[in-house]
Amino acid sequence: MGEWGGMFTGIIEEMGVVKEVIKTRQGSSVSILAKTVLEGLRVGDSVTVNGVCLTVVGFDRTEMKADISPETAKVTTLGSLKAGDPVNLERAMRLGDRLGGHLVTGHVDAIGTIRARVLEADALQLMIETPREVLRYCVPKGSITVDGISLTLNEVTDRGFRVAIIPHTAKVTALGIKQVGDAALPWPGERRPARHQDRQGLFTEARADLDSLRGRG
Repeated sequence: MGEWGGMFTGIIEEMGVVKEVIKTRQGSSVSILAKTVLEGLRVGDSVTVNGVCLTVVGFDRTEMKADISPETAKVTTLGSLKAGDPVNLERAMRLGDRLGGHLVTGHVDAIGTIRARVLEADALQLMIETPREVLRYCVPKGSITVDGISLTLNEVTDRGFRVAIIPHTAKVTALGIKQVGDAALPWPGERRPARHQDRQGLFTEARADLDSLRGRG
């Protein structure tokens, strides 16, 4: 899940650190130590935390605060955040900004699990087991975000997908330190324009359109 508040690119601006998490009647409140995302920040702005869109409810010169709803805590990994955890941060893009990754909403609603982690040449190869409701929207060479990071799907299987993490991304994001068995948040790019259509549905619709055009001829 996530709160509606803007669009993102999947290009992480910085890796913040959780300062504290406070349980409340409405869910929980998280304070995150940061620097870059605080520049020009305002209360009410949207920031993705590990790919999940949250609304800024407060900030100062060293940290930002956001609330995590019970639903978001349930369907993402934000419910298990604790002090000291590194998190990927990105502010909502502004109209006119360069789009370096792909359009991302931050409405994450599924949790994947890293099943393999292999270093090949300079790239870190991750195989991530993924729920079917997300995997059905994944296509080879398509776009996906993992913990908020824009990546390319190198391989898609019946149980998950494989992505490659370049050295720079591994160094400046929290994904680079995750290990086998750790949770990760996947969100396929193709799901945005056709959220209620899976891969087979898209192909079926395309064939129907083609058949219709042939019939007119």
